[in-house]
Amino acid sequence: MSGGTFNYNQYRIRDIANDIEQEIAKSGKPKSQRELKDEGGWRDNDEWYKKYPEDLNHHKLRDEILEEFKNAYEMLRKAEIYAQRVDWYLAGDDGEDSFLERLKSDLELLKSELAIKTFEVEEDEDED
Repeated sequence: MSGGTFNYNQYRIRDIANDIEQEIAKSGKPKSQRELKDEGGWRDNDEWYKKYPEDLNHHKLRDEILEEFKNAYEMLRKAEIYAQRVDWYLAGDDGEDSFLERLKSDLELLKSELAIKTFEVEEDEDED
């Protein structure tokens, strides 16, 4: 069966967590040439960036905001794990024991991942 109880919406939770992760990673960092090009329009000239050099960078989040974004990322990842495990249990893919074992294992893995997480920007291979 492999789940489906929640129409696989747990993956949407992961997408939100990934978006928050990228906002954390980009905070205060220079925008790529592609990002500047994509902004285009009235900003697509040197005069604009001479007048507004801060627009060459992503918005810098305050430390308190960054910490809350990190908390949000962690909570959403946990929500994704719980949704996945409950989904598989309700769909009959996991029994009671395997539900508890897999939930514990997934949460321990997340804890390990979070312990070494750096929230670095992933480079785009198609960067111009």
